[in-house]
Amino acid sequence: MVHQHSDMKLIDFLQNELSLSTMDIAIALRKHQLENGPLAMLLWQYGLVDIEQLERILDWLEDQI
Repeated sequence: MVHQHSDMKLIDFLQNELSLSTMDIAIALRKHQLENGPLAMLLWQYGLVDIEQLERILDWLEDQI
């Protein structure tokens, strides 16, 4: 389950800007909880986003700081 406002903003970005499915995001969130790795990297590691999408996610995350 997502608790932080920043996580919700990231999920909104993933759905609205990258058109990731709810199922893909749910898979990554489960892995995130189990492995405690960065969500963006887990999305890429499990083939849910490509390298260009990963770069967009990382750029977006950087802009949020």
